[in-house]
Amino acid sequence: MIPVVSFVGKSGSGKTTLIEKIISGLRRRGWRVATIKHSRHGFDIDREGKDTWRHRKAGAKMTVMASPEQIAIIEDAEKDFEIQDLRDKYIHDVDIILTEGFKGNKYPKIEVFRASLNRDMLCSGSDNLIAIASDKQIGLGGVPCIDINNAEDITQLIVDLFLNTSDKEC
Repeated sequence: MIPVVSFVGKSGSGKTTLIEKIISGLRRRGWRVATIKHSRHGFDIDREGKDTWRHRKAGAKMTVMASPEQIAIIEDAEKDFEIQDLRDKYIHDVDIILTEGFKGNKYPKIEVFRASLNRDMLCSGSDNLIAIASDKQIGLGGVPCIDINNAEDITQLIVDLFLNTSDKEC
């Protein structure tokens, strides 16, 4: 089964920026990475007037857009799917999945925390928290706190905990 690591944190904490750096670090080591981004507010990648939009307006439940370089799937969802459902249905041929925005999931989490936001943390030690990435040292019962600007150490933690089956560095 493909391991999942979730990045959680308040809006504006730097989750996306950190995930970008970690993806790069994992790729440099030879690992194949998938991501799942959750949005409570919805999104629209299908533009009015485009062929795929017209197909959906005509009643297609699913539209697949394909080119030699990319494939996009636009599918009606009848519910807010769980990470494991999305993983099982759509993700293959990768070594790890990084998620962003699934705050209440059961998977191992790294909370991204910025002191300047003046907000409380989302997680406690009982939330399967494996690390805190922060610009302030936070003590939370044995959970390591790693400098948010040190993506290399966070990447290494992920490799050690979830991908340490062999050293894949090129």
